Amino acid sequence: MKRIYQLILLLLIGLPTMAQINRPKSNPVTPSLKVSGTDLDYFQPKEYIIGGTTLSGAKFIDKEVIITLSKLIKGERILLPGEATSAAIKTLWAQGLFDDVELNIAKLVEDTVYFDIQVVERPRLSSFELNGLSKSQKTDVTEKLNSKSGKTIINENTYNSTTTIINKYLAEKGYFFTNIEYKTKPDPNMENGVVLQVFVDKGRKVKVHDIEFTGNKNFKPAQLRKFMKKTKKMAFYKIFGPGKFSKEKYAEDKEKLVAKMQEKGYRDATIISDTTYRHNEKSVGIKIDLYEGPKYYVGNITWAGNAKYATKDLMKVLAIEKGDIFSEEKLNVKLHGNGAESDDVSSVYLNDGYLTFNVEPVQTKIYNDTVDLEIRIYEGPQYTNSRITVKGNTITNDRVVLRAVRTRPGDKFSKELLVRTVRDIGQLGNFDESKTVPTPKPNPADGTVDIEYAVEEKPSDQVELSGGFGGGRVIGTIGLTFNNFSLRNLFNPKAYKPLPKGDGQKLSLRGQTNGSFYQSYSFSFSEPWLGGKKPVSFGLSAFTSLQSYGSSYDSNNNPINGQRIRLNGVTVSLGRVLKWPDNYFQLTHSINAQQYILNNYPGYLFSTGTSYNFNLTQELSRDSRNSPIFPTEGSYFKFTIQATPPYSLFNNTNYATASDKQKYRFTEYHKWKFEGQWFQRLAGKFVVKAQAQFGFLGSYNQAVGQSAFERFKLGGDGMQGFDFLQGSELITMRGYANNVVIPATATTSAQANTAYNSGSPIFSKYVMEIRYPVIASQQATAYLIGFAEGGNTWNKFSDYNPFNIRRSAGIGARIFLPIFGMLGIDYGHAFDAIPSSSGVIQDNGKQSFTFSIAQQLGGFN
Repeated sequence: MKRIYQLILLLLIGLPTMAQINRPKSNPVTPSLKVSGTDLDYFQPKEYIIGGTTLSGAKFIDKEVIITLSKLIKGERILLPGEATSAAIKTLWAQGLFDDVELNIAKLVEDTVYFDIQVVERPRLSSFELNGLSKSQKTDVTEKLNSKSGKTIINENTYNSTTTIINKYLAEKGYFFTNIEYKTKPDPNMENGVVLQVFVDKGRKVKVHDIEFTGNKNFKPAQLRKFMKKTKKMAFYKIFGPGKFSKEKYAEDKEKLVAKMQEKGYRDATIISDTTYRHNEKSVGIKIDLYEGPKYYVGNITWAGNAKYATKDLMKVLAIEKGDIFSEEKLNVKLHGNGAESDDVSSVYLNDGYLTFNVEPVQTKIYNDTVDLEIRIYEGPQYTNSRITVKGNTITNDRVVLRAVRTRPGDKFSKELLVRTVRDIGQLGNFDESKTVPTPKPNPADGTVDIEYAVEEKPSDQVELSGGFGGGRVIGTIGLTFNNFSLRNLFNPKAYKPLPKGDGQKLSLRGQTNGSFYQSYSFSFSEPWLGGKKPVSFGLSAFTSLQSYGSSYDSNNNPINGQRIRLNGVTVSLGRVLKWPDNYFQLTHSINAQQYILNNYPGYLFSTGTSYNFNLTQELSRDSRNSPIFPTEGSYFKFTIQATPPYSLFNNTNYATASDKQKYRFTEYHKWKFEGQWFQRLAGKFVVKAQAQFGFLGSYNQAVGQSAFERFKLGGDGMQGFDFLQGSELITMRGYANNVVIPATATTSAQANTAYNSGSPIFSKYVMEIRYPVIASQQATAYLIGFAEGGNTWNKFSDYNPFNIRRSAGIGARIFLPIFGMLGIDYGHAFDAIPSSSGVIQDNGKQSFTFSIAQQLGGFN
C-alpha cells in the first residue's frame, strides 16, 4: 500500500511537467510525451546535456530568437523531467505569437537530449476594415491604427489596444457607450495575413444632464458650474448646445474648479471624490464632493535678496497688500507675469537686463485664517545683448528680418523688446507669427547673451480672381500682390522663383473690366526701408479708370455724344517710425496728383470738363495690435489731413460768374479723417473689437463750395467696383446697399442723385464686434463675427449729429488665406429705412448679404 501512495504522489508531481513538454493543438492542457528511443523515468529524474534544439512550423519569425527565448540552448545542462521544460513552454506562450506550442524530445543519446519545438504561428494583421463609422471618422481612426498594420500579430493585446484607441477617439466625439466586436478574414495579398473586421456600435453622443455638488458651503452650485468652462450641463436656452462630454476636458475642468476656489482665498480647497454615472443613453450625470476649507487672507509680506529695487517700489508692482484675499494664482501672476504683460515683478528685472532673475514666494507662517509671505529674490547679474541671429528664413533675406529686431547688440537684455520683436517679425507678413521663437543663450563668463530668433516662412503672395455684377453687367477682376518682392534683383535671372523675392518690398498689380464700358488698372510699390539703413518707407502708386456709356464710337473707340468719366492718378509717399510719444507711432507724407475728365456725365457738380487735384497728405498713425490678421489686444489709430492749395484765394477768378470749367478746373478742399480700433480679449477665446470713424471734407471759399470729388460713400461692402471708382472714399456699412446711406436733407431727386453718385462731405461710423476664432494655422485663419454698427452722412456741420445714425446688426465670417488675403461674408439686418422718394434707392436701401475680398486690415474700408 505504501508503494501505491508513493506512485500516486510521483504521478501528481510529474503531471505539470508532462503537460508543459507537450501541448497538443486539440487540447493544450492535456499532457502528451513523444520520445524517440528510451522513455523518461519520472521516478528518477536525470541530468542531460542539450545537444541541440530545432523549431518546426515557423515561417515568419526568427527561429534563433525563439530558441533563445526558450533557454533550451545547446550545451546547457537540464534535468528531465524537470521545471526547465515547463518554463520554456510558459515563456513561448507568453510572447502571444502562437496558437499552439509543443515541446518534443527528438532523441536521447546516452546523456544528451535533442529537443524539437513545434509551433503554429498566429496570423498577422494586414489591415483594418472599419464598420459603423462615418467617412471622416474612419479616416481619423485609420490614421491612429495604421502603425499596427503589417507586423502586428493578431492576439488578445491587438484586440484590447484597438478597442482602447477607438473608444478614446469616440469618447472625444461624445460617444461614451460604445460596443465593439471583431471578426477576421484572410487577406489574399499577404501570406499568413488577415483583415481585422471591426464592427462599431457608437450609440448616441453623450451630454451632461446635471452637475451636482456636495460639501460646498460658501460657493453656490451655479457659481461652481461657471468655473467649469468646458463641461456644461444641458439647457434649452443654450442655442449652440453645451457640447459633448469629454473626459479629458472634464479632467481639465476639475483642476480649474479647484484653482478658482483657491483663487477666491480657499487655499485648502480640493475635490474629495467625483463620480460620472449614466443618466440615460444620451447623457451622463456628474457628482462632485468638495472640501472648501477656511478662507485665507494675506498677512505680513517681507522681501529678501532685493538690492536693485527698494521694497516699497516692488510692493507697488506686486499690488497685493496685507488683508487682501490670499490667492496663489494672483500672487504667481504678479511675480512671474502672464504672457506678454509687463506689470509683474519678474518683468521689471527682465526688462533691465537681469536675465537669470528668479523670485520665489514662501509661506512662512499660517495661523488662523492668515498667511505670512516672504518673497525671496535672486537678482543675478545684468546681461548685455551680444550676437543676434535668425534662422529658418529660407526666402527672406537676413537683413529684412534683423531690421525688425529691437534687441540690439550692446543694449541691456529686455524681455519687453524680445516680445515686441516677435510681434514686429509677424507684422512683416512673411512668417507664421505663432511659430516665431526667440531663444536667449546666456554667456555667464562675460555677462552677455546671444539671442537666436527661429522663424518659419509662410506664403505671402496673394492673387485676386473674382467676378461681380455692377451696372447691369458682369465685372471681372484680376489682382496680384507680391508681399516679399525684391526690386534690386529685377534683372537677375537667377533670382526669379518665379519672381525675385526676399527684400520685404510690396508690388501690387490689379485690373478690372466688364468689356468696353468699364476698365480700371492700378499699380503700387512700397519699400519699408528706403536705403536699407533707417525705417523710412517709400511708396509709389498709379491708377487709371474709365467708365463710359455711348451708342456710337469714333476711330479711337471713344463714345460720341455719350457719357464718360476718366480718372488718372499718381501718389508718392514717404513715412517714418517715430520715437515719441512711443515707437508705435508712424508719420507719413504723400503728394498726390489726380485728373478727372468728365464728358456729359451726370451726378456731379459739373457734368463736362477737366479737373485737377494736387494735394498733400499728412498721416499720423499708431498701431499696437499684437497680430495683423486676428488681433486679440492692442489698438490702431490713424489721423489724416489732406489739403490742396487754396487756388480761389489768389487766382483772381470771380466764382460767382465763373463757368463750371473755370470753377472746378483745380479742385480745392481740406479733408480730415480719423479712425480708431480697439481690441480686447474677453472670456475664453472671444475678442471684442470697437471701432469709430469720422470724415469731413471742407472748403476754403464759400463761393466755390465743396469739392465735387473726394467725398465719402457710406453703405455696402466698400469694395471698389463698376460704380465706385469715381473719386470718392468707400466706407463699409453692413445691412445697407452700396452708397445708399445719404443725408436725410437730400430730399430732391437732384440732391439724392448727387449724394448717391458723388458721396457726402461728412460721415461718422461706429462698430462693435465680438469675434471667435475657429481656425488658427499657417494655412488659414478663420473666425466668426457678431456685429452691431451705425453710421450716417451729412452735407454740412449745422446738420451734423453723431448720435443720429442708421443702425444695423448681424453675423459674419472671415477667412484669411495667404494666397487670396482676407475673404469675408456678412449677413446684416438694417433697422432704419433710407428715403427712396428720389428713385435712386431701391428697397429702402437694405441689403442683407455683403461680401469682401482682400480688404485691408486697417484704414477706411
